[in-house]
Amino acid sequence: MLDTMTNPVTVRSEGLPDEMRLLLDAYPRDSWGAHPGFREKTRQWLGAHRMFRQMADRIGRDAEGYLDATVAPEDYAVRLSRVGGALVGNLHGHHGWEDHSYFPELSAADPRFDAGLEVLEQDHADLDQVLDVFTRTANRAIKLIQLDETQARDEIGRLHGTAETIKAFLARHLTDEEELAVPIILHHRLRG
Repeated sequence: MLDTMTNPVTVRSEGLPDEMRLLLDAYPRDSWGAHPGFREKTRQWLGAHRMFRQMADRIGRDAEGYLDATVAPEDYAVRLSRVGGALVGNLHGHHGWEDHSYFPELSAADPRFDAGLEVLEQDHADLDQVLDVFTRTANRAIKLIQLDETQARDEIGRLHGTAETIKAFLARHLTDEEELAVPIILHHRLRG
């Protein structure tokens, strides 16, 4: 098992290489919504990404609220269980679908971008490790809230750090994923 304290997962700080951004130059982000090939399925996919960003942010803010004593322990435990479970479960399902269905569709349409898709698939594997640490830490924190407030605070401090790692991971990964996939979809008129 991964321990982010002794064996951290590196969050990519660099975006995808320029050769993976060729279609983005032709289909910049601010033009997507007006493009006739921008369909509901793509809007829903981007909406899921927006939801992941919001949930990760909420988890971090709730941890801060608990640590600042502005959120009651019981309320925090309920929120963490609900939002944390939803984030982890939905990310696993979403990434599984992308790896097994969505990315192969993009690759078949335009294999020039396979190297970028491989980077994104590796991101999924790396994020799975971070989500595993998050799940174990969140479960311990919820138990400790009922048993030992001092230990709970320490665990939630660690959890907050892992939540920040998730936010940074999603910021880099989802942006790259969107800026690689949506131009391919628009260029090849996929998912209509």
